[in-house]
Amino acid sequence: MSMGADQITTLTFFKYSNVKQKLWAFWMMQFAHSPLSRTKGLHFYKLFGSGRVGFNPLPDWSVYGLLQVWDNEEKANFFFAHSNLMERYRKNSTEQWTLYMGNISAKGKWAGSNPFIKSSAQNKNNPFISVITRATIKLRWLIKFWKYVPTSRQPLANNKGLIFTKGIGEAPFFQMATFSIWQDKQSLMDFAYHSKAHRKAIEKTRQLDWYSEEMFCRFQPYKSFGTWNGTDPLPELKTYLR
Repeated sequence: MSMGADQITTLTFFKYSNVKQKLWAFWMMQFAHSPLSRTKGLHFYKLFGSGRVGFNPLPDWSVYGLLQVWDNEEKANFFFAHSNLMERYRKNSTEQWTLYMGNISAKGKWAGSNPFIKSSAQNKNNPFISVITRATIKLRWLIKFWKYVPTSRQPLANNKGLIFTKGIGEAPFFQMATFSIWQDKQSLMDFAYHSKAHRKAIEKTRQLDWYSEEMFCRFQPYKSFGTWNGTDPLPELKTYLR
């Protein structure tokens, strides 16, 4: 499919509150692929499970996610308004929240390629920044990696500039990611460069080379709809036109 400078990315979280819903969500990790692969204007997508607390190998059966990279916003809007698949997700989940984002930068590869194109439609007055850090862990480092993770993620949860974070994954234990939203770029930089635990985690990654594939992406969130825990986590986005 063709892509242009107006490419956008959406990330949707779904919350499931009972056993029937959770079984349906797990089932859809397999059976949502067919309708998604036929969606017009959808360049790239990933279905996610999630971890209990942040970047965590233990599953949170109540939360699942859907990342989508679109040729343009019009295609995304049509999907969320008219897709039978999304209607099924809405009917079978307790809560949904979708974030629209323009890519700022993307380094590395995801499933062998980089699906993100830098957006030319960023609003300089919009301070918010969202981040996806994703990796496939080498089998020989799996146990050591997960033993170390609780130390490296500790300062993330306590960062004052952090608005939202959730650990997500395509496959348990091996393919994991962290999604986070920050109040502004400075808050992200403070965490990335002033957190001793985070710096140590980066050094450990370089030293042991425990990823077979990794990607670090920054986005500017610019539109949000739905709720999470009863409210919109980013109501301020309505102030910033893209």
